[in-house]
Amino acid sequence: MHLSLAYSLLACAATAVHAFSDSSPFILFSTSRFPSPPKNDQLQTSSQVLASATDILSSCPTERYLLVSQPNAHAADIRAGTASPCNMPNLCRAMASDSVRGRFGVAEVVGSVESGSLAGAVRAACLGAGKEARVQEVALPDLPGLEEEAKRKEVLADNGRWFVGGVKTFFFSFSVLTLWLLIDYDLGQLLEKLDGDYTVLLFSDRNELATYEPSFVEPVHIDLKRQTGPVFVGRRADNSTNNLPLFEKYQFFTPGIFMVIITVIILLSILGVGLRALASLEVSYGAFDKDMGPAAQKKQF
Repeated sequence: MHLSLAYSLLACAATAVHAFSDSSPFILFSTSRFPSPPKNDQLQTSSQVLASATDILSSCPTERYLLVSQPNAHAADIRAGTASPCNMPNLCRAMASDSVRGRFGVAEVVGSVESGSLAGAVRAACLGAGKEARVQEVALPDLPGLEEEAKRKEVLADNGRWFVGGVKTFFFSFSVLTLWLLIDYDLGQLLEKLDGDYTVLLFSDRNELATYEPSFVEPVHIDLKRQTGPVFVGRRADNSTNNLPLFEKYQFFTPGIFMVIITVIILLSILGVGLRALASLEVSYGAFDKDMGPAAQKKQF
């Protein structure tokens, strides 16, 4: 019964494993019973998840708290099924244990859940209830990206070694202890040391998954930028053309203008010669007499 309940909670991520590559799961299970939070959506923001966790931990249900931070965690790592088993078997077995009575999980959490905020909420709740909370913060190494599936499963496999000793001192004299462990094997060793009443929280403190970029070709948009600021044009120090005379600085008479002037002079010369030729013609007045017959000629004689 407990195994099926835990697997059903973990399998909520199976329908949307790759829906949000920049999200991470959140899991809380405890040996103490707690009321179900009002918001049980499998897609929530980090602030909503933190509010639900704070509400669950407000009564300080247990004395021992294990805060596990797994950067780059994804819902596919903890889903359980017949076709694809859980990639973090120690965590799945601990959650399905008979001693666990309260479970809460969100498959897709958008944003980062900070370990300090959860630890502060636990200490504040237990201090208000007059209890002493023994909190252990465990920071697991970053997981490879989702595109490196084989390497990701190898890191999560149940075949690791101890990286840091001192787990036996857990809950002895330190209220808060941070350990750097390697993989799920080490997490399983920690979970086996838990006895009595305890609460375990798994979250992603720093999600470094790459943002999805489409592989298909998109139209290129080119935005033209308008320069609205003043533009200063500097003068060169060796610019000596400004001090030249006007006719040396600018060319007023080009070869074309000279050709036009010469052509006009030639045409005017031809016109003048013609006008002078017409003006030099002399015609006698008798040439304009109307009676030019024989009788008129006799009269002239």
